[in-house]
Amino acid sequence: MYDFFHNTDIGIVLLTFIEALALLVPLLIGVAYLTYAERKVLAAMQLRKGPNVVGPFGLAQPFADALKMLMKETIIPSGSNRLLFLMGPMLTFMLAMLAWAVIPVNDGWAIADINVGILYLFAISSLGVYGIIIAGWASNSKYAFLGALRSAAQMVSYEVSMGFVLVTVLLCVGSLNLTDIVRAQQTVWFCIPLFPMFVVFFISTLAETNRSPFDLPEGESEIVAGFFVEYSSMSFALFFLGEYANMILMSALTTILFLGGWLAPFNMEPFTWIPGVVWFVLKICVVLFFFLWTRATFPRYRYDQLMRLGWKVFLPLSLIWLVLTAGALMAFGWLPNA
Repeated sequence: MYDFFHNTDIGIVLLTFIEALALLVPLLIGVAYLTYAERKVLAAMQLRKGPNVVGPFGLAQPFADALKMLMKETIIPSGSNRLLFLMGPMLTFMLAMLAWAVIPVNDGWAIADINVGILYLFAISSLGVYGIIIAGWASNSKYAFLGALRSAAQMVSYEVSMGFVLVTVLLCVGSLNLTDIVRAQQTVWFCIPLFPMFVVFFISTLAETNRSPFDLPEGESEIVAGFFVEYSSMSFALFFLGEYANMILMSALTTILFLGGWLAPFNMEPFTWIPGVVWFVLKICVVLFFFLWTRATFPRYRYDQLMRLGWKVFLPLSLIWLVLTAGALMAFGWLPNA
């Protein structure tokens, strides 16, 4: 059996397919229950009950929502570009799934453990804006188009700062491999020596995923619902799934870069018996809780405030910290390849 899966073309394809299913099925279930968790957390913070009718404690609510979306009619505006209109949400969802190919959930547990995993992730996250722009333009609606333009400018602005943060981490590791980045945090997680970069990266992930307080592309009070104002049924659901899958992806990336990935806290004995994948999932859940907490706490930024924060605060701060980190590594001889 081992020879079939590792030494034959059909076996390798089957093995890759099984690995992809083993990752994507729990991910899709996680996306479904993230919507439930968000409604519960927001309800608790606003002293409400949240979903509590469909199933025990409302646990079947995500499946009821999915069934409702499947039963709805897909309405395509008469003046829209039909092909691009349907391609937009598909592209957004596919890119959110493809990015998980290089994420190591445990030591050696990655579908593709490539040496340029960080570059792959950065490329995939940069492509994500195309689905939104295509959807906004193809809808033939000025509100959708305005939302798409906002999203493009916002994502490009904050990706610059995220790039400098990634370079800072890579300087400390000396490798673009995500597994190597986690292993380099055996002694201390990077969130401690690189704390300002950790904060900049987390806030940038909020902007990258269009989450509150940076949800300007879908500002209901100004442009109705932004780039997906004309969408309904499963086309809307694909955007919805893509957004929440990107939230989990960014939380996983934050965990890998700054929170030690699958490593137990401080490598202390009481914690090391817990499997690494459990620690990885727990850390993702903690970061996701901060996503939800931020939404419940902060009002939406004005657009000029959003751009000022990205270009006049985060960009200089991340650039200065990058230079300081490189200088410290050179001065003390801590460069990984030195």
